[in-house]
Amino acid sequence: MIPKHLYYTKEHEWIKVTDEGLYVGITHYAQDQLGDIVYVELPEVGDEFEASEAVSVVESVKTASDIYMPVKGSVKAVNHALENQPELINSDCYTNYIFVIQQEDNDLEGLLSADEYTKYIEELDQ
Repeated sequence: MIPKHLYYTKEHEWIKVTDEGLYVGITHYAQDQLGDIVYVELPEVGDEFEASEAVSVVESVKTASDIYMPVKGSVKAVNHALENQPELINSDCYTNYIFVIQQEDNDLEGLLSADEYTKYIEELDQ
């Protein structure tokens, strides 16, 4: 359920490292906790953020949740399909990213491996 090739944050975001940039979305755990997603507020391309700064918002029938910048950088691209179909995150959260980051440096410190994230979730559910 938790893809091994991705990195994770304690805020339940996943990060996929590619040559095009860092793809960011929310994990299965997050979308499951949120329930049916009804709106995604996308950031603007070119906006710059510090690590841990709120970038986006995902709203569900239950609540709204901020999406945070996992590393310092700028928004390189956004997933415009989510504007009209936010529920895509519920159907496949690991394919339907929210935005892509142009990372300022190559530092991934503070991000969790799949095994570390799995352990973190298990601790939350106790």
